Amino acid sequence: MHASYVIALDQGTTSSRAMLIDAAGCIVDAVQNTFPQIYPHPGWVEHDPRDILSSQLSALTELMVCRSLEPSDIDSIGITNQRETTVLWNRETGQPVANAIVWQCRRTAPIIEELCGSADTVRTIADKTGLVPDAYFSASKIKWLLDHVPGAREDAEAGRLAFGTVDSWLVWVLTNGRVHATDVTNASRTMLYNIHEMRWDPWLLDLFGIPASLLPEVRPSSGDFGQTANPGIAPGIPIRGVAGDQQAALFGQCCFEAGQAKNTYGTGCFLLMHTGAEACRSTHNLVTTIAASAPGTPHPEYALEGSVFMAGALMQWLRDELGLIGDVSETSALARSVESAGGVYVVPAFTGLGAPYWDADARGAIYGLTRGTSRAHIVRAAVESLAYQVYDLAQAMEADAGRALSVLKVDGGASANDFLMQFQSDLLRTPLHRPQNTETTALGAAYLAGLSTGFWKDAGRLCDLRSTDAVYEPCMEDARHAELLSGWKRAVQRTMS
Repeated sequence: MHASYVIALDQGTTSSRAMLIDAAGCIVDAVQNTFPQIYPHPGWVEHDPRDILSSQLSALTELMVCRSLEPSDIDSIGITNQRETTVLWNRETGQPVANAIVWQCRRTAPIIEELCGSADTVRTIADKTGLVPDAYFSASKIKWLLDHVPGAREDAEAGRLAFGTVDSWLVWVLTNGRVHATDVTNASRTMLYNIHEMRWDPWLLDLFGIPASLLPEVRPSSGDFGQTANPGIAPGIPIRGVAGDQQAALFGQCCFEAGQAKNTYGTGCFLLMHTGAEACRSTHNLVTTIAASAPGTPHPEYALEGSVFMAGALMQWLRDELGLIGDVSETSALARSVESAGGVYVVPAFTGLGAPYWDADARGAIYGLTRGTSRAHIVRAAVESLAYQVYDLAQAMEADAGRALSVLKVDGGASANDFLMQFQSDLLRTPLHRPQNTETTALGAAYLAGLSTGFWKDAGRLCDLRSTDAVYEPCMEDARHAELLSGWKRAVQRTMS
């Protein structure tokens, strides 16, 4: 009897999900668990790796139990994860040595300034990794843990510790410690991996003082990552796909060819353009990263990426800290309740500005407030800020790639906001396509797993499964377009440190 489903484990920044996906690419069922965010100091963000595990494994178990599934019903598991978040654990006990340092955390910015301050070092790191040196990536987080957790460096140098991004941590636990591996997409986000030579780079390891024995084996995104063997988890299910969340979404949107692009509106906001076999070097502060590939692809594939740090998290801030909304779903109607933002601009640089600015010291600000500014104006300005930031990324990406965006495929929670999608199309002057199934990150992980096993025949079959929910066409007048962008650029310049 053939297996009926693939399970995607979608381990995100604020929650963990297990999703059951059938051969038609439909999500049959899903279980989601949130877990605590830890903020020990201003600018610091941590997760307890055990919270990540319990939330993810309980979601998997609940999905299996509620659907009365046997291991034989499941073809394979695909994993997608929050990237750059850094976990160190003891190989013998399997226990983490400290809380995970989350991708949003800024505590290691002084390490980057100290080690990567010279122009030659910045250039060398960019040449090797495709990345702009920043505390965002894993390398400085590993160094911080080794330097600050008592005994960690000694244990690491003795081979007793393991490093992993969240995918590696999950694979280790799911296989009961039998597999210590990551995939090429997650490796490319550590700032330790040479994306041209496709190996951990000795020069980078030496720069950050990281023992090579810490590091996982790097495998293709669609391939063998062992099988479930952890007590309490259904045994013997193959783990056959792993990809960082944004590369998984690119794959799930069926962006398989150079020039195809997607934008995910999640906790952060991430614009990726596939560039094929060419690792396109950015001159506009974007990063070059490895794209997930179907099995049998004869060469590495790459993408250009720009990151906005605060997207869905900004909407949560409006709800939880300011109390301006009761639910994120209110933002579209509230934004439309006023004709404009009334000259208000929100620059959400709570953890610095990402590409194309890369100003780690910038902090959030609201400009243009008057006595007539209402709750609706501020909410509208906050929603518009997502579109302005994506516009900035798209302009930089078009310049680097030497081609215009012909269409942008969108996904993530905020892609359901019709006001935002229309405003985004107007700014970009490009059609936006939203698929019926916006869970493209989970789909990408499932597709990578299912292609590896033959559950789906080939990438062409995946394209056949896609269906479009909505298309947004630009309709903003030129004068209004220029006026809005001019105001945004002034607000950003005032915010930068």
